[in-house]
Amino acid sequence: MKEAAPPRRLRCAIYTRKSSEEGLDMAFNSLDAQRESCEAYIASQRAEGWLCMREHYDDGGFSGGTLDRPGLKMLLEDIEAGLVDVVVVYKIDRLSRSLMDFSRLVEVFDKHGVTFISITQSFNTTTSMGRLTLNILLSFAQFEREVTGERIRDKFAASRAKGMWMGGFVPMGYDVEGRKLIINEAEADRVRQMFQRFVKLGSATLLTRELVAAGSINKRGKPIDKGFLYKLFRNRLYLGEVVHKGTSYPGEHQAIITHELWDQVHAILQESPRQRAANTRTQTPALLKGLIFTASGVAMTPTATKRGSRHYRYYTSMDAIRNRAGEGTDGFVRLNAGMVEGAVIQHIRDLLRAPEIAARAVAAARRSDPDIDVHDVVTALAGFDGLWEALFPAEQARIARLLIERVTVSADGLAVDLRTDGLGSVIREMIAPERRQAA
Repeated sequence: MKEAAPPRRLRCAIYTRKSSEEGLDMAFNSLDAQRESCEAYIASQRAEGWLCMREHYDDGGFSGGTLDRPGLKMLLEDIEAGLVDVVVVYKIDRLSRSLMDFSRLVEVFDKHGVTFISITQSFNTTTSMGRLTLNILLSFAQFEREVTGERIRDKFAASRAKGMWMGGFVPMGYDVEGRKLIINEAEADRVRQMFQRFVKLGSATLLTRELVAAGSINKRGKPIDKGFLYKLFRNRLYLGEVVHKGTSYPGEHQAIITHELWDQVHAILQESPRQRAANTRTQTPALLKGLIFTASGVAMTPTATKRGSRHYRYYTSMDAIRNRAGEGTDGFVRLNAGMVEGAVIQHIRDLLRAPEIAARAVAAARRSDPDIDVHDVVTALAGFDGLWEALFPAEQARIARLLIERVTVSADGLAVDLRTDGLGSVIREMIAPERRQAA
């Protein structure tokens, strides 16, 4: 008489999930309780060849309404690799609360010959009755999730209507105490200054340059950019209000800015970005005013014209302006200001990389500060590009006057003469902030 063949070994993977992170730091939490119950069930089926896998497929703090869970992804990878025969869960909704998502998971299980078991809800997914039971249970689980979501959304809307702070990232100017927004005076002053400076400058680009040059950072410790400013200027929280789905309600917190300042900022924001950029260009100081000449020594002065809504800047020969001639004595009537200024700045950048200019910079800086370190000077020269981009136009014009002795325009191109003493002044200004930070 032949002996009965031993049962086939079935590798059982236990999957556990908990929607919230509450209690996960406890020595024995909900995930541990689920796993313990599943292990006991697998042990009871040992005679059928069931063996519990050592791997843990746990998702603590993840919703059952999505499949984007690290523990579940690892489980699916092992299933596709042929390492799992049975998936064991405490309840069906631990695996998924979405009927559509669960259907996809069942398809994966069937494709790889994997059986799914819920130890508290007995059924077999390989039979039609088991699938019907599963769909009914999942429909109720999905219904419960949707009802819970609606209840949370209704509670959130009601709380917003009462002006309550409902959490999230705390905006600059406020701190949270007892689940309420409290004004942070130091940050609130910075917020008011940003609103006021924007009204004065009329340009987020210029304001951003000012803030970057001053080393300003946001509440997350990152440099302030235009995107941050636009969000700041459109946040009605600073008026003492809260907004829910486009509707504004009086908030429980105090306002940081006045309605008058808000209206001034938004009157500027209502202008098209192109128009504001044009206004900014007309207010931009001429970088080479008083510095640019023709080869015969005739000064070229800043001029501007307007065509439609666009403004164009030029440097025009004084001979052409006085004589109203069609052509100046050097053949130059006017030059595009942006192109000339860009070429001059690029020429300065190239010069500052030359070894002989670095030596002159060290000598100039040491005339006023004999103890200055050569390494500091070289580092400052290397960082000139970054400094220049961070400066707003008025500061760029001031630095240009410190660095440039004269710009000469001729048929051969541009010739830029640097001011050695000015170079020393710029170097000292660049080194001073670094020394203050080091101190």
